[in-house]
Amino acid sequence: MIRVSDFSYPVGDLVEGWETRPWPEPVSLEGRYVRVAPLSSAQYSDLYAAVCGPHDAELWTYRPIPMPTSLQDLWMHLAGLVDAPDVVPFAFVPKEGERAGRASGVAGYCAINPAHGRIEVGGVLFGPALARTRAATEAIHLLMRHAFDTLGYRRFEWKLDSLNEPSRRAAERLGFGYEGRFRNHMVVKGRNRDTDWFAVTAEDWPRVRERHERWLAPDNFDDGHQRSPLRAGFEG
Repeated sequence: MIRVSDFSYPVGDLVEGWETRPWPEPVSLEGRYVRVAPLSSAQYSDLYAAVCGPHDAELWTYRPIPMPTSLQDLWMHLAGLVDAPDVVPFAFVPKEGERAGRASGVAGYCAINPAHGRIEVGGVLFGPALARTRAATEAIHLLMRHAFDTLGYRRFEWKLDSLNEPSRRAAERLGFGYEGRFRNHMVVKGRNRDTDWFAVTAEDWPRVRERHERWLAPDNFDDGHQRSPLRAGFEG
């Protein structure tokens, strides 16, 4: 329902009982297939093996730096994330597969705005052994669930280079809704970046959470292969 102010202008609905949300802490989140752990130097060597191999340069195409060519270079990059005051970074540690027990991907909470209840998952990077697995899906689900259900945020964002089709497919598959394009948004590695915005809101979240949980249920998999795809649940 559209409400009207004292001056006859339409205004948004009241957000009953709204209070500033807490800043996210670097907590561990346990799933069936993955553990989301605070990023620390103890994981850097495993991450270097996971995302900086001889055939991994394309994983870094849309990241702000080229692929590090030494553990020291990756160490400096990741340490910068850990020390950043506006980022809460995490490592993804799968519980199954060839890299079980070893950090194989990273992401972080960023663009955090507790006053308005907005938060973004950014810097998502899955090593080849983790990408397109149920552990990778569950990792993002756990971050979303923590933001909405534990911290009480109202909006969970995913932003991407408009040319980054793998990231776009991932956002759509996970139930994020497309909201528009910011043209000439950044200069990355000396090149223009237009940024596409996707989000899940608190109103969307119950539907998205239910479909994630249905897809992640053990009975949806036969020897690790999905019986029913996740994206199909968001179509139509």
